[in-house]
Amino acid sequence: MSHAPSPAGPSNRTRPVTEPGTGTAPAGVLARPGTALVTGASSGIGAAVARRLAAEGGWRLVLNGRDPTRLEHVAADISALAVAADLTRPGADRRVAEAALDHLGRVDLVVAGAGVGWAGDFTGMPRARIEELVGTDLLATLHLVRGLLPHMVAAGSGRVVLLGSVAGSVGVRGEAVYSAVKAAVATFADALRYELRGTGVGVTHVVPGVVDTPFFDRRGAPYRRSWPRPVPPERVADAVLTAVRRGKDEVYVPGWLRLPARVRGAAPGLYRRLAAQFG
Repeated sequence: MSHAPSPAGPSNRTRPVTEPGTGTAPAGVLARPGTALVTGASSGIGAAVARRLAAEGGWRLVLNGRDPTRLEHVAADISALAVAADLTRPGADRRVAEAALDHLGRVDLVVAGAGVGWAGDFTGMPRARIEELVGTDLLATLHLVRGLLPHMVAAGSGRVVLLGSVAGSVGVRGEAVYSAVKAAVATFADALRYELRGTGVGVTHVVPGVVDTPFFDRRGAPYRRSWPRPVPPERVADAVLTAVRRGKDEVYVPGWLRLPARVRGAAPGLYRRLAAQFG
């Protein structure tokens, strides 16, 4: 079933909160639980976000992931609708968006958490894996957001949360393509935020560092560095909910990761020398 964007205004459950002393609210502040679509919810950060929203109470959830068994397990635990689909397949983004709209009536929050990785020298990276990373981490997100955004704009409220990576902020050795696609996600978040100014829809870019999930095993190489230490996915999920509640544009997890990104922006030559020496 296709859905025409609804002309209705914001619902009571998504009424914006006014920032103290400003008289205006940042776009897309979700002051109360509403409806949400979370992708990449089979495991890792996506599953943690889904569970965090459910634990808060009041959220009606649709979950998407590629692994039907794991997705159904997560959905059953929190009474959510599971829509298993590989978002890189033709038409899958449309089917997931329509399933969410059919079930929820409207989507107040989209958390684009689907992603894959690959580690190793770029010259040895198979062409198929390049296409998989670009397709999953970037194109699938673009298509899904493009399908849902008109409905959110027509409603006059909502928030899009895009899961990035510190690799997209500073570049990481052995992860050239992953760094590139996450950098593209960051720029997309900025550009989309400017485009949506005045619509009532906000965009949050979440930038985690190393997270303790099956991501590293699935990319083909475990995480071997002693520092920085991985953080639990629940910490990222908490940051997502805080950003949704406060209308934050960007959040690093943990927060100190903003520092190397700032050093790279302010003194790129110095940052590159340090990165070359310390990796």
